[in-house]
Amino acid sequence: MLKLTNVSVKYGSFKALHSINLEITEGELVVLLGANGAGKSTIFRTISGLLKPATGDVHFRGKSIGGWSPDRIVRAGIAQCPEGRKLFLEMSVLKNLVLGGYVYRKDRLGHSRSLQHVFQLFPVLYDKREQAVGSLSGGQQQMVAIARALMAKPKLLLLDEPSVGLAPLVVEQMFQTIAEINRSGTSVLLAEQNAYAALQIAHRGYIIENGEIVLEDSSDGLRNHEEVKRAYIGA
Repeated sequence: MLKLTNVSVKYGSFKALHSINLEITEGELVVLLGANGAGKSTIFRTISGLLKPATGDVHFRGKSIGGWSPDRIVRAGIAQCPEGRKLFLEMSVLKNLVLGGYVYRKDRLGHSRSLQHVFQLFPVLYDKREQAVGSLSGGQQQMVAIARALMAKPKLLLLDEPSVGLAPLVVEQMFQTIAEINRSGTSVLLAEQNAYAALQIAHRGYIIENGEIVLEDSSDGLRNHEEVKRAYIGA
């Protein structure tokens, strides 16, 4: 479904990614583990078209998308929930969600179905749909961010650090919802520092350090890997 082949990315003279090879098949939930600054968000921005590869290529469903514009990539079926949420806090929940489906604004029936879908996933957002997003809790704001990305009807959902700043109980609920989104047919690439929670729901995972993929394995394999346990799980 998605394949990065020898992708390198530069910020000026600084090389942020070094020959990244990463693949996600249809229906998978894959986690990308790494510390702050390891390159997770750079990979996401490259997939989304916000950054262009210096070398290598990005393929999605058999097509090279490495030079595509971000809006074209969204229409092709990739949506991103960015780190930090990037919500319009003074606007209502509903208006934030409507913006998420902007590329399909002419398809009123499809737009309405997408709204129904996200409200089924996050019933609290229906109850608070007319409230300003800034008045919501951190967990509820994260729900809005994920729901807004789902409004674009993605085949692949990119989730960048969705657990940051959330209480442990909220994190557990959030990851259960992410697993449900995946079970409903949406492939997911999840960038996380919370390795323990992420590996509970992922099929496979990659470890990234200093802009390089240093390890790839099944979730069970990563959970049982001594270096991964010491560095990321705290065991």
